[in-house]
Amino acid sequence: MKKSNIVLLVLIAVAIGVIVTVAGDFSTYETFATARQKEGKEFQVIGTLDTTKTMVYDAAKDANLFTFYVKDKSGDVCKVIYFGTKPTDFEKAESVVLTGKMIKDGEFHCGKILMKCPSKYKNDQVAVGNKV
Repeated sequence: MKKSNIVLLVLIAVAIGVIVTVAGDFSTYETFATARQKEGKEFQVIGTLDTTKTMVYDAAKDANLFTFYVKDKSGDVCKVIYFGTKPTDFEKAESVVLTGKMIKDGEFHCGKILMKCPSKYKNDQVAVGNKV
């Protein structure tokens, strides 16, 4: 075998190893129940804001502490503590994706929030659909 073929095979093996390692880091959306089973491990949980419970944000007291409740896709409601400022128009979000960890007392400590806001075109599409 030529040296160039051996080097090429080694590079392909290294590339496959890197792909397998990186693919293991891709996460799917989980539930709060899964996060409780594996406390301390970071998860992404998708859910909706539970508006029946109060949100707590006092910028004068601590601008980097926001507490609220989220209902995940299985219907489980959990207290979420976000260590950051309250996102603008948070109450208007259709759904939220939380990246964080469950801790021992059943609270989800969140480091990142992604919000899915309502589409501004949603009403226009319904109106167009009714005209036909």
